[in-house]
Amino acid sequence: MAKAARQRQQFSIEWWAVATPSNAGLVQAIGRWSLTALVVNCVIGSGVFGLPSLVVGLLGSAGPWAYVAATAGIAVIMACFAEVASQFPAAGGPYLYARESLGRFAGIQVGWQAWLVRLTSAAANANLFVIYLGEFWPQAGQPGPRAAVLTLLIGLLAVVNVRGVSAGAQLSSFFAVAKLVPLLIFISAGLWLMGSAPASTVPSFEPKPAAWFEAVLLLVFAYGGFEAAMMPMGEARNPRRDAPFALFTALAVVTTVYVLNQVVVQTWLVNAAESKRPLADAARQFMGGGGAVLISLGALISIYGQLSAATLSSPRLSFALAEGGDFPAFFARIHPRFRTPFVSILVFAVLTLALAIGGSFKWNAVLSAVARLFTYGAVCAALPVLRRSRPDAPSFRMPAGSLMAFLGLAFCLAMVSRMGIPEMQIIAVTVVLALVNWMWVARRARAVPR
Repeated sequence: MAKAARQRQQFSIEWWAVATPSNAGLVQAIGRWSLTALVVNCVIGSGVFGLPSLVVGLLGSAGPWAYVAATAGIAVIMACFAEVASQFPAAGGPYLYARESLGRFAGIQVGWQAWLVRLTSAAANANLFVIYLGEFWPQAGQPGPRAAVLTLLIGLLAVVNVRGVSAGAQLSSFFAVAKLVPLLIFISAGLWLMGSAPASTVPSFEPKPAAWFEAVLLLVFAYGGFEAAMMPMGEARNPRRDAPFALFTALAVVTTVYVLNQVVVQTWLVNAAESKRPLADAARQFMGGGGAVLISLGALISIYGQLSAATLSSPRLSFALAEGGDFPAFFARIHPRFRTPFVSILVFAVLTLALAIGGSFKWNAVLSAVARLFTYGAVCAALPVLRRSRPDAPSFRMPAGSLMAFLGLAFCLAMVSRMGIPEMQIIAVTVVLALVNWMWVARRARAVPR
């Protein structure tokens, strides 16, 4: 055991030497369809209920085509994830991929960025849940009730996931279905009754290139979150086959929902660009007040479902960092009864609660959006490196994978070029924190006898 402990501190440690203890202690309970539901749950959240009006404001009647463009861009990123993720039957996601392909320093940097993404994304969803709850309970936004709602919201999910990954996966699958039901009702009814829709006031004009770029950026954020579903691979039954299937099946589902959702909103809603709650306002047009209530409840379910998926998947990142010797060892502790990384789950819940109570939806969302670009770019860069270093690895092989990696990197760089100075400053602070973390790890590694 002493020898194994020393090996975990060495900079030359391979990912499978780290992953084996993880897999030995965790329960492999996530199947193909549970993983697909997890991806859908991680992607469809608050964006689908608020972005249609913004897209109309930028592109007018051409709004649905922005989803097609965003799908093309995110499909390239997903293709890289599909091949890379299929090689790693262990927890960690982008951190693990970067660590194996680009080195330990890169792994720690990506790990911090990915952790920032997951914490702030979960906090943003919790903030938005309280905002929507205010439609039914106006006092929810006051400091005391707000803190109580957030604590109950996040605490319940933490308890469920500590008690077992099967329960967490089942809850995530439930929310993936529950959030789709009101959306499918909205889309089906809106399309079926389209003949009686009022004359649309959606403007028709030739959007400028900058407007297209901004709209696609908004939608790429809406498509984000799928990477979180790749983090609990140590508890997946067959990552090699299930990860690509889950990613591309979920992309097809999400794209269909997003495009048809936009079409219904633009068809039924007068002055769609001015609406703060476009789906609820559109539903009121063809389903009455009950339809608006249904969609508002659907928004709450969707947001809570995404938070559920985050609580299942995100703690596996800090767990993997600790298993690799890159975080304090207590993050890797497994519950003796439930066989779950309970410390990582509880720490994630506490930090998410702190960010949600102390921050706002916009503040948390901005942090999540910016950091996500760097994790995507790192995974794209990892693909060609892994192909050279492990040509015979048993994995899914994406046709023209090197080209996909290049296009993915170009896509990420193009988006980074649109970031403002405040966002880049936040990323710089995170990079410095990760550097301090790496220096701590390096000092510990030098202190261990060889």
